[in-house]
Amino acid sequence: MMKMDDLLKLPVFDGTTIVAGAKGLNREVHTVNMMDAPDIIPYLKSNELLITTAFHLKDDLPALLELIREMSRQNCAALGIKSKRFLGSIPESAITLADQLDLPLMELPVEPSLGDIVNKSLSHILDVRTTELHNAMQTHRQFTQHIMSGQGIPKLLDQLSSLLRLPVLLLGPYLQRISGRCTASTATRLEALLSAGGRFHVETSNFTAFSLLGGEGETLTLFPVYTHRQLHYLCIEGFVSPAERSSILTIEQATNVIAFELMKDNALKQNRRRIQNEFFTNFIGGAFSSSEEIASRGREFGLSIEHRYLCAVGKLDGRDKTSSFMQYKAEQDRIAEHLEGELVHFRYPLHLFTHDRAYVLLMPMVEEWKTLKPSFFALLEHLQGKIATYFGSELSFGFSSYAQPLAQIPVSYKEANEALYFGGMAGKTRFIEMYHPKEVPEILRMIPLEHLRKFYADTMQGFEDETLKDHHMLIQTLSVYLEAHCQLAETAKRLYIHRNTVIYRLEKCEEIIGRSLKDPEETLRLRMAFRIKALLPQKDGRME
Repeated sequence: MMKMDDLLKLPVFDGTTIVAGAKGLNREVHTVNMMDAPDIIPYLKSNELLITTAFHLKDDLPALLELIREMSRQNCAALGIKSKRFLGSIPESAITLADQLDLPLMELPVEPSLGDIVNKSLSHILDVRTTELHNAMQTHRQFTQHIMSGQGIPKLLDQLSSLLRLPVLLLGPYLQRISGRCTASTATRLEALLSAGGRFHVETSNFTAFSLLGGEGETLTLFPVYTHRQLHYLCIEGFVSPAERSSILTIEQATNVIAFELMKDNALKQNRRRIQNEFFTNFIGGAFSSSEEIASRGREFGLSIEHRYLCAVGKLDGRDKTSSFMQYKAEQDRIAEHLEGELVHFRYPLHLFTHDRAYVLLMPMVEEWKTLKPSFFALLEHLQGKIATYFGSELSFGFSSYAQPLAQIPVSYKEANEALYFGGMAGKTRFIEMYHPKEVPEILRMIPLEHLRKFYADTMQGFEDETLKDHHMLIQTLSVYLEAHCQLAETAKRLYIHRNTVIYRLEKCEEIIGRSLKDPEETLRLRMAFRIKALLPQKDGRME
């Protein structure tokens, strides 16, 4: 990047006098043009140095002043005039105007010629650009070699930090640290700047940089790293001005290489996530015939038969099930990726799977539950807060009450899912619900699945479609009413609605099922149906 004060150091400008606009000598100059025609204004370009004999302006002071004004509007670099040839001297009004606009106005000596000034200036600008391009290509080659040799993004960031002599971090879409050496003070400072709502200043270069300005001159400069899925940021601890052309080009090469590496890593992660989710789906679906097969397949995903596992199942509250599969899948992938990033920082190892619009966590019991419980609850609350902040969604969890051996994880999954289901039916949001063993569900698990499906379908046949006639709301009211031992006041309290509203909804339920809720046999049958629904696979329990 060439500045006017740098260009003026060339021997071809010896004898040049700055008569006005000295404050504008830090303007960039990209090209040099020579003018001796009266209609130059339409051809002005940004960051252009214009030199002239002013022959056509010698008797037209208003035209000279208009040229200066227009050059300022066009953000030209400077105006140089060989005044001795035709003007004699530059008019005072032109000097005053150029000073007001901070547009450098220069008086050029009689020699050399305008042609020499143009040729030697352009040649120097081209040499500088060529050197910049060569250095950028060299830097890009070095960064690429780091990646190709398998050293990865951390080593690249170390090299970039060494070149810039500033600490460098790679941040995720939500400004969470992904890679790069980060001292405790730097991490604290970044967190403080973000939590304080640091001011963003947009600077324009070949690509956009954001400066987060904190107190006492603290500055973090963020450069976007564009991939096909999400925006990441290269964080420089310190201010990087767009005027630092060499630094900007170096950072730009780094962001390009990092973007490709992130896309490659994402493709590998997506494939790995797909394979492990297929394993989990087959696992809980009973596809594995022996404990040996379970142990063998589990080892591929870091699961061990030597551990017992606690299972937690998380789902988004009130998520619209009418969204397209592609929309749902894209959001699920983004949330799963974010959860994975958060789980890395947990003190105990955790395994994440996605299944049936749910996020499944398996935690090996490496210590006693009373030791793990506070940290585990804190983690789930932390994840709820992050998803609410970054995705605007409420995440609820149900989890199994006992840690089970690897082969019994399908049982733990059903328990966690049941806890989640009943928490939602009770009208809760953003909750964490533990499974409480119940005698009836345990007995129901002994009944063949096809018999449970038939009993449920026969009992709830009036509610074939939860999306019609407020069926979902009515089912929820009916479930809470039965759980509250058919107490109207308690039902109204749990649902935060008026007692009369409860009565109205229960009357609608009676119309739909064609039976009286005052009949103990019927209420028992309905309670059994709700228990069965929690045990059935979702496609069976969902009334479509």
